[in-house]
Formats: sequence, C-alpha cells, structure tokens
Amino acid sequence: MTPIREAVILMAGEGSRLRGSDKTFLKPFVPVRGRPLISYTLDSLIHAGIRTVNFVVGYESERMIEQVKQLVPSGLNASFIENCDWQKQNGISLLAAEGHLSEVFLLTMSDHIFDAAVVDRLLDSFDSDFLNVAVDRKLHSIFDLEDAMKVRMRGNRITDIGKNLRDYDAIDIGLFVCPLEIFDYLERAKSRSGTNDCSLANGVRLMAGDDKVRAIDIGDGWWQDVDTPRMLQHAEKNLRVPATS
Repeated sequence: MTPIREAVILMAGEGSRLRGSDKTFLKPFVPVRGRPLISYTLDSLIHAGIRTVNFVVGYESERMIEQVKQLVPSGLNASFIENCDWQKQNGISLLAAEGHLSEVFLLTMSDHIFDAAVVDRLLDSFDSDFLNVAVDRKLHSIFDLEDAMKVRMRGNRITDIGKNLRDYDAIDIGLFVCPLEIFDYLERAKSRSGTNDCSLANGVRLMAGDDKVRAIDIGDGWWQDVDTPRMLQHAEKNLRVPATS
C-alpha cells in the first residue's frame, strides 16, 4: 500500500455556530484545554506521517493564514488554497483544491478532533480504488446525534449518506482517504444542483451510487466535531489526547 503523505484540511467557513456574534476569534483557533483546536488535528496528521497539508481557507483568509503559519510545526509543509466562494457548501471548498493534488490524499476538517489511533487505523486500512470514510458505529456515544452525518451501509460499503437519514448504521466522522476521482463526482453534484453549489455529502452520495465508497470502522476510537459551544464543552471534558505536546 502506498503511504499517504499529503492532506487537505477544510477551514473556509465562518464558524458562526461556535463564534456567535463574537468576531474577535476564528473558529480553528478556539482554545481547547489551552491549545488551539487546529493544533490537535495537526498533531494527529504528523503522528500519521503526513508531510504536506493543504489548508483551504476563505473567511478572513489573510488572518487565517497568518495564524495557521504560527502553529505549523517544523517538518510539515503548509500550502494555502483560497476558496473565494466560501459562503457555499463544503464541497466547493474541496473543489478549490482540485489541481493541487496528484495522488490519493487524506481529507479532514479543521473543527474535528480525533485520537491519533483513529487516523492511523484509516491509513492502515484504506483501499485506493475507493473513497474511504472513517465511521463510528457507537451510536449511543455520539454527542448531538441529530446533527451528525449519518451513513447507511451494506457490508463495508456505504450506500447512502445524509443528516436526515431515518435508517442508518454509523456516523461519518469527517475523516477520509480520497482518490482524485472525488473531484469528478463533486463537479457532477455541483452541475446537477442548479445553484452551482454542492456539499461533500452530495459527492459521496453519487460515488456510493456507483459502489465506490468504503467504510472503515474506528472501533473504540474517540472523536468529536466542535461546531457549537456545547460541543466544545463536551470535547474539553472527554478529550483523550494530551493537553500539551
């Protein structure tokens, strides 16, 4: 298996659900146990052997880039890609990275925290012929299950995805190993939308329709989406990774 050395982190949005009316801080840098949220993501990627990270920025991009640069550790190459349509859905942010990648890559979000073992498990188990989605079957442990991205599975294949699925088997945790083919499906989803917009889930759903999406169960691994003040409190309470490094 070819090791993955490059990642994309989506961080173009405004983060208004967490920030509210407070415009003084940017969501990826909100402190979690005294460290910026994005630092935990960077730690996990470095631990997994990632060497280059492409940050897709949009909202207040200059301030975002300046603050990220202060946190990128030595040994990690940082590249910044601007999404001028950052008000649109996250599929448009990933499409902004098209042409910047030449092989299978890791994809995640700037507001998700994972055990390092979760990232390792995905990178040890992916199949480069598929879109690989890390999923959590521990439905009883999901904080704010109603807002979570749900997936329906048949064996290890994902057959449908969406926040409003009534019947589902697991939760998409926002961590993927993507073939370059993902861009073709996002372009297709965008063109079908009628609004020149698409979400990442729209692209995943189209790939699933062609039996090209594979689920990788994180087992007892821990993760948390940090999208609201309540989610932030939950993350601080349950964080397993060290508070300092």
